Amino acid sequence: MAKESFENALKRLEEIVNKLESGDLPLDESLKIFEEGVKLSRFCAKKLDEAERKVELLLKNEEGKFTTKPFSEED
Repeated sequence: MAKESFENALKRLEEIVNKLESGDLPLDESLKIFEEGVKLSRFCAKKLDEAERKVELLLKNEEGKFTTKPFSEED
């Protein structure tokens, strides 16, 4: 999964959720894809955390100096 993109991982995670919600899978297969889903969920969370840190690092203040600032949707 090292070369997995966030978008591909999220798409696969959505597929897994849909399959599990359908209730048509045998227990063993449900457990197998649930485990895959947990790994994908962790991967996506890690990628989002990395992106948030990059946004914080790339902000500049009024004087043109770089400053860190927590990201929020309100700004």
